[in-house]
Amino acid sequence: MHNNATIFYNRYIACLNARDWERLGEFVTDDAVHNGRTLGVDGYRAMLEENCRDIPDLQFHVDLVVADEGHIASRIGFDCTPTGEFLGLSVDGRRVMFHEHAFYTLAAGKIAEVFSVIDKAEIEAQLRL
Repeated sequence: MHNNATIFYNRYIACLNARDWERLGEFVTDDAVHNGRTLGVDGYRAMLEENCRDIPDLQFHVDLVVADEGHIASRIGFDCTPTGEFLGLSVDGRRVMFHEHAFYTLAAGKIAEVFSVIDKAEIEAQLRL
């Protein structure tokens, strides 16, 4: 069963995967906060654009979503090839698979705050192989 927040989140993820940055303001507040830093929609967009430059094949694959009208929790899977360094690790174009756990607070129907943790240990284990 999909509630309004889940439908909203799926549309947000589709926007990210399409790199439709012009529409980001439909999903993110003007004063959005990411991991304790106030970025606003423009800073949030700049962060995502940088992520896509560093990881040209970046696609967000939602594995799990739990949502109500005020909060969204998700587990997002990635299967990609970051160029150069990623999270301080020398990935240098190697294919890695990892997950992000993200918790969102919604305000006025948009993302106002995000707490995001990437499973860096998952990447480190692959780079040791």
